[in-house]
Amino acid sequence: MGLWLEQGKLSLREDLPIPSPKEGEALIRLLSAGICSTDHHLAAGMYDYEGILGHEFVGQVEKGPEDLIGKRVVGEINLPCGKCELCHANLSRHCKNRTVLGILKQPGAFAEYLTLPTDNLHLVPDSVSDEDAVFTEPIAAALEILEQIQIQPTQRVIVVGDGKLGQLISQVLNLTGCDLLVLGRHEKKLSHLERLGIRTTTNTDLDGRTFDKSVECTGNSAGFEIARTALKPTGTLVLKSTYPGKLNIDATFLTVDEITIVGSRCGPFAPALNLIQNSKIDLSYLKEKTYPLKSALDAFDYSKQKGVLKVLLKA
Repeated sequence: MGLWLEQGKLSLREDLPIPSPKEGEALIRLLSAGICSTDHHLAAGMYDYEGILGHEFVGQVEKGPEDLIGKRVVGEINLPCGKCELCHANLSRHCKNRTVLGILKQPGAFAEYLTLPTDNLHLVPDSVSDEDAVFTEPIAAALEILEQIQIQPTQRVIVVGDGKLGQLISQVLNLTGCDLLVLGRHEKKLSHLERLGIRTTTNTDLDGRTFDKSVECTGNSAGFEIARTALKPTGTLVLKSTYPGKLNIDATFLTVDEITIVGSRCGPFAPALNLIQNSKIDLSYLKEKTYPLKSALDAFDYSKQKGVLKVLLKA
């Protein structure tokens, strides 16, 4: 059973065979998975993908190396060729021949079983629940920001967007001790961050050009413009969004203000698991609702609603 996307239409298929792991791969039985905005973009036709959706998951290894059998794992989503110049340059997540779990030519995690190379797998600590482990991939994506740029406690940082990823990014950046502000449109979502001691606002009329770093999480041109105009000259704008359409920007201001733009995507799993294990990120309020896999279509529809945070599937 799995959630199948074909020609822009979702269906729950019960005729899917159990996949056979290739050499170096493991067969994983799904325990829990999370629906994210990328899944919705795929369903809307953002990329040319056909097959099983899903890339945020935790599962149990059923076939593979003896030391992994029966163990709970999460998995990195990029499957590189290991042979091209990018792979040899330690840029395998950008491999030009890669497949990507549930996104590009690789069956995803919204199914009873999936396969992944054992090199992609990370053991889940016993103290981490299935539901919390699902957040490993998006927390890793948030941590990638800190892999790419330095954020000092003395710096002013703004996160634009209060959605699922914006919530995690805000919590991760707050750990740096920086002067952090989160701008969003939903009082309820922002209230969770306020409870965690993070300053928030719904006012887009900011006292501009005062921030050292900005992170754009909205996926729309208005959010990009806010993130850009908030920056001091020579500031850094981190893009965590994927945009359903083309982004219209005035590049002159980027040149004149000498703004650095950093694209940011996948990140490190081991530190993400460590944050979860040590309760450094509050995941309790993010888990909006859980559906059985057989109700994946209902779960997908519910997760589309405005204001909804993370919707989980449970096998």
